[in-house]
Amino acid sequence: MISYPSIDKLLNQVDSRYSLAILAAKRSHELENGDTKMLSNYKSPRSVGQALEEIADQKVDINPDSILSERTAEAEELMAENKQEKLQS
Repeated sequence: MISYPSIDKLLNQVDSRYSLAILAAKRSHELENGDTKMLSNYKSPRSVGQALEEIADQKVDINPDSILSERTAEAEELMAENKQEKLQS
């Protein structure tokens, strides 16, 4: 369970818990893959906590349209793969 940053502070910057979860997960993966950290020090030792701290400090660009379009593209790709598998069977 996270205690910092508070969920209330985070939800003031992101329109929904879903968007927050997606954004934090995406940024966490970037940090794990060696992306540049945006803060000089973190309270959390874990990448997901660090991602949430960056979001709380408004260091991460929050674009809900990009999150939605990314999820739509993933869903379309999955549907195309499923269709292809059905055609092959």
